[in-house]
Amino acid sequence: MTLPTPEAHLAAVAEVVARRSAGEPEFLQAVQEVLESLEPVLAEHPAFIEAGILERLVEPERQLIFRVPWTDDQNRVQVNRGFRVQFNSALGPYKGGLRFHPTVNLSVIKFLGFEQIFKNALTSQRIGGGKGGSDFDPTGKSDAEVMRFCQSFMTELVHHIGEHTDIPAGDIGVGAREIGYLFGQYRRITQRYEAGVLTGKGVGWGGAEVRTEATGYGAVFFADEMLQRAGQGIEGRSAVVSGSGNVATYAIEKIGQLGGRAITASDSAGYIVDEAGIDLDLLKQVKGVERARISEYAARRPGARYVAGGSVWDVPGELAFPCATQNELDADAARSLVKNGVRAVTEGANMPTTPEAVEIFQEAGVLFAPGKAANAGGVATSALEMSQNAARSRWDRDKSESRLHGIMRDVHEATYQASERYGRPGDYVVGANSAAFVTVAQAVLEQGVI
Repeated sequence: MTLPTPEAHLAAVAEVVARRSAGEPEFLQAVQEVLESLEPVLAEHPAFIEAGILERLVEPERQLIFRVPWTDDQNRVQVNRGFRVQFNSALGPYKGGLRFHPTVNLSVIKFLGFEQIFKNALTSQRIGGGKGGSDFDPTGKSDAEVMRFCQSFMTELVHHIGEHTDIPAGDIGVGAREIGYLFGQYRRITQRYEAGVLTGKGVGWGGAEVRTEATGYGAVFFADEMLQRAGQGIEGRSAVVSGSGNVATYAIEKIGQLGGRAITASDSAGYIVDEAGIDLDLLKQVKGVERARISEYAARRPGARYVAGGSVWDVPGELAFPCATQNELDADAARSLVKNGVRAVTEGANMPTTPEAVEIFQEAGVLFAPGKAANAGGVATSALEMSQNAARSRWDRDKSESRLHGIMRDVHEATYQASERYGRPGDYVVGANSAAFVTVAQAVLEQGVI
């Protein structure tokens, strides 16, 4: 049998995905970004073409869509849609968060699940890729409403998860409160205390130290490794950060601990600029405790200013950390950052930078760290939480953070080495995609056609 060339094979796979997933722009974008990196990999490993590895990777092993009925505080019935996409389990049980946000649809969940395959592979923690969520919006809901929704959501999800099958965690809109309600309903239905079935739990009942901080911390650890490789560093540099959830908050915290100065944060209504450096305690109070708008920070902080709407990327800074949501940093924003002298861009969120923006950064010589590598710290620490649950042990904070730092150092090294091996030294997009793909592809190949 004559194999197609890598270029022809990638084009054929892309055509099939586009036809089968028409109307799913986020998923198509995620797949295309990976395919564009793999030509040299397939040239080195023709067995992956012969075995149809890519054809299998781009098709989820299972896609679940279900109704989630619940009652609000006025006793009115509300109905949302729930999702769980179990994408690939070649390396281990499906692992990936749950996102509760009005923008959630099948395309978003599939893109997140597809990214999760590669992100999880880079951690070397033996976990597969999956993702889930709902178009439910927890903003403005009472604790009782959130609890009733979570209980209804878990009543269906319980049939599809387990500590050796699929282990969800949190994502946008799903924090410790939601994980607690979900776990409580799982325990109620199954009559079993399986701590390893969900991660992101409270530290007092099976959660891991540093899990809340892990994605933000990990992104900064990766950025520091990337900058040091280029003979630079975080110390003394200003950073523009988007978002104000866990990822952004703890990226801001770790930037400060490493001697940098984060000067922005944002939410869907606008952004704040605090040239003296973000007051972390105030940010945590406003966004984490009060769940208020970011404008409230500026109202309480002398010297800080609030900008309604607009783009946080217009603020000059040497480092940029997009930590909010997908496609938040477009070509215009990239040009603005380059014009203002940005040195490195590190994705704390999942696919927050559009393909056009990535190209602008790379052409300008700006260091760029893709999310599947840079924000792998969250899921890596989730896997460490699973290990502690299985051993019925608990690590202290120093050990947990040390393990996270070590994993991110290894992720950076694997990514950089792959970029060199496949002819694009310092291209972290190519490096991350290539290193992760080879790991997953080899596992798929060795396990047969299943």
